[in-house]
Amino acid sequence: MEEQYAITNYPDAAKVTEKLDELIKQPIYSIKPSALKAYEEEYFEKKCKKSKAMIDEAMNIIPGGVQHNLAFNHPFPLAFNKAEGAYLYDVDGNKYYDFLQAGGPTVLGSNPPSVRRKVIELLENCGPSTGLFHEYEYKLAKKICDSVESVEMFRMMGSGTEACMGAIRVARLATKNKRILKMGGAYHGWSDQLAYGIRIPGSKWTQAKGVPRGMFKYTDEFFPNDLGDLAKKLRRNKMKGGTAAVMLEPVGPESGTRPLDYDFCKGVEKLCRQYGALLICDEVVCGFRIGMGGAQGYFGISPDLTIFGKVIAGGYPGAGGLGGKREYMKYLSSGIGGEAKHPKALVGGTMAAAPISCVAGYYTLCEIEESGAIPKAGKFADRLTEGLNQMIDKYRLPFVAFNQGSICHLDTTGAMHYAINWHRPWQIPEVLKATSARKQEMEHMGAAYMAEGIVTLAGSRLYTSGAYEEDMLPDILSRFDRVLSNVEELG
Repeated sequence: MEEQYAITNYPDAAKVTEKLDELIKQPIYSIKPSALKAYEEEYFEKKCKKSKAMIDEAMNIIPGGVQHNLAFNHPFPLAFNKAEGAYLYDVDGNKYYDFLQAGGPTVLGSNPPSVRRKVIELLENCGPSTGLFHEYEYKLAKKICDSVESVEMFRMMGSGTEACMGAIRVARLATKNKRILKMGGAYHGWSDQLAYGIRIPGSKWTQAKGVPRGMFKYTDEFFPNDLGDLAKKLRRNKMKGGTAAVMLEPVGPESGTRPLDYDFCKGVEKLCRQYGALLICDEVVCGFRIGMGGAQGYFGISPDLTIFGKVIAGGYPGAGGLGGKREYMKYLSSGIGGEAKHPKALVGGTMAAAPISCVAGYYTLCEIEESGAIPKAGKFADRLTEGLNQMIDKYRLPFVAFNQGSICHLDTTGAMHYAINWHRPWQIPEVLKATSARKQEMEHMGAAYMAEGIVTLAGSRLYTSGAYEEDMLPDILSRFDRVLSNVEELG
């Protein structure tokens, strides 16, 4: 059976980039201060009283009041106590359309009953974790290997961050080289060596607070969509011994916030082969969201190592893993003793491959495939993006809406489209000032969406799922319309 992907029409990256370039030249357009104040007073203050009381108390115990980087903070974080299908519910009983989708893993929608039943069954017989082998470790690993062509072996990790750490250690052992190249703006977890060039291309170490600059001795970034820049960095590394790996988020950094040309990934793969670097594909978000074979299947590339996260534990904790070709995965052999004739990469994780994670992940992936959730979520996202673009035209706004399958972008400020040019260091303070101001307005837009019953990721990204039905779309678009009708140029 031919694989069905979430992407029916890949966006023209050059045209999207042109629009984003124009967006950051424009003054900031955002929710009117009067409309924002009305949302704060009429919705958050009056209809979210229990959330506010909880957060006020939590602020005394938890730094910032919340544990999650994806939680909205304006005017205060909301407390949620129910997730079901396409909806979230807060402690005050307010209902929301869920386009955060826990950061992307819930391709089926939140808390699907069929998966939940299997988890409950496991808990009645085994418990969530044993630290020893469980049959679903094998079943999940085999499901992933059967689905993703380049993955011949798979090892579970505790998170995507851990999988990224493991991947660069494997690459260094396999190539005997030390240097890593990552795409500028991409996020590959928060480990010391990879917290480089995140969010804004060219930002180098500036976003990595608490990490000594010396930790980045062997890490560098290349500009998204620029094969010439990657080739230059690979040539330079060759003179210093060579490159262990190139890390790539196949739809573009930050889930495609800065989209890549369709053939860019193939160009990266060709350069990796030319310079003897391993190609590491970060499919934490797009794995099993773009297709069962990952975004790599859609783009027709064969990475040496693939990083998984999010969905492979079905929305349960322990969502991380590393898969790849047998000759490289051998460095991840585990257990005590054995006849390993090669060094083992230093990795660990007592709670990795916990039975609860593996059971949830296995049945989630099976149902995603059997239910057709991937193309369904993609088609809904196509219609949603089309409606948002019609609204942008209707109100003559400079906003940019596009999607790569079920990953939708509604960029109202361009806060993440800036880049830092170190050849013109005098411009850096102004870039950082501009991104800070635009990020604040992105948060204000997110608060307005929230007050209209729409939960987004950072007010600029929306993930759809198989739980979304066509008849929900008019109501969703009407809620966005109420926000966009109250947008103005800020002085």
